Parts: sequence; structure tokens; C-alpha cells
Amino acid sequence: MNDVIHDAGYEVGENEKRDAQYSEKRAGHGGKIVLLLILIAAVGGYFVWPSYRNVLDSIFSAFATGDFAVVRSFVERYGRMAAVVSFFLMIFQSVMAPLPAFLITFANASLFGWWRGAILSWTSAMAGAAVCFAIARILGRDVVEKLASGAALRSIDAFFERHGGQSILIARLLPFISFDVVSYAAGLTSMKFWPFFVATGLGQLPATVIYSYVGGMLTGGARLFVTALLILFALSVLVVLMREIYTERKKRSAGGAS
Repeated sequence: MNDVIHDAGYEVGENEKRDAQYSEKRAGHGGKIVLLLILIAAVGGYFVWPSYRNVLDSIFSAFATGDFAVVRSFVERYGRMAAVVSFFLMIFQSVMAPLPAFLITFANASLFGWWRGAILSWTSAMAGAAVCFAIARILGRDVVEKLASGAALRSIDAFFERHGGQSILIARLLPFISFDVVSYAAGLTSMKFWPFFVATGLGQLPATVIYSYVGGMLTGGARLFVTALLILFALSVLVVLMREIYTERKKRSAGGAS
């Protein structure tokens, strides 16, 4: 009798486990469809909705100037909704990596004051990181490579292999590594969301505070000089990083051949 009860209990447990796995798979499939529909609507709206297209064109034009004063003007024109617009602009920037996030951070500091701007930039960047992580986790690498640079994504993959579990925190502390590509890459791994989110928050905070403090003081020629310097620094280090990755892969290929 005990054996029968034990077997029945085991059977129920297995059924519950299968039901849970099926429900999780079904929920994941549903989430993938919803997310794909949102992305399709976001892209398709550009071609059928003139007002929406004009806003996106204005955003890309503002980023293309490399001048945070232009980004500030774009945000400021929304008046009382400026902070909300800035929040969603940071999320948009995150999804459309690698648009430069520091332009928004500088603009927020200049528009709202350095500490209010820092809070706005940090919280919106965290939201953007979560969105990128979710897109990668749900839709996979093929979609991510269409949203972000494939070469940059591969370089972050190598960075993750080198630094293991500390990769997120280290990457967030390095200003020349794209935060958004890191978020996408993390979503493609087996990493859990909350450890990723906490490491992102801790790692992003110092750079956000520094950029906000500096951005709140920049005017005129100093503003252009610092902006150009940051862009040049980021590009220079990216070249060095790509060269190191290329060298490592070449060594691996040579080792495998021998």
C-alpha cells in the first residue's frame, strides 16, 4: 500500500512538473509573440505615421550632432513632460545601441541640475538595461544582432568569457564599453535577471554621477571639447579592445591547428 501511495505521489509530482514546464514554455512563447509585435509596430509606424517618423528623425538628428545641447533642446521643448520624454529617450537609446547615452546624461544634468539629472539618468538607464536584457532573453541572438552591432556583441562575448561572473560589474565600471551591448549580451547567457540588475545598478552609478556633475558645468567650447574627447576616447579604447580579441582568437586558431 505504501508503495502504491509512493508511486502515486511520484506520478503526481511528475505531472505537476510537466504542467509547470508547459506553462512556462507557453508563457515564454506568448511573450515572444507580444514583443515581436511591439517591435514590428515600432518599426512599421515609422513608414505609416508621419508624426512618429518626424519625432524619430529628430532624435537621430540630435544624436548625430554629438552635441548634448541639441539633445537638451529636444527634451526641453516638451515642457512639463520633459523628464518623462528623457526617461523614454534613454530607453530608446538603449534599444538602438550604440547611440551615445552620455549625451542624454549631460542634457539631463544641464536641464534639471546635476543631482536630479543623475537620478533621472540612472533610473532610466536601469530601465533601458532591463528592456535590452528582456529582448535578448526572449527573442535571441538573431534579433539582437539586428538591433546592436554584431562585432561589438562578439567582443562582449569574449569579455564575458574572460571575466566570468564579475563581467557585468566590471563592464559597467568601464566608460568605453557600451552599456547597452553588455545588457544584450547578458540576456543571451544563462545569467539570472536580478544579479544582472543589481550589478548594473552598482556599476552604472559612479559613471552616471561623474557625467552628471561634469555635464552640469559644461558650457560653450568646454562642452564641445569634453564631448569630442569622450567620443575619441571611446573609439580609441574600442579599437584596442577589438585588436586584443582578434589576437586572442588568432592564438586559439593557431593552437587548435597545432
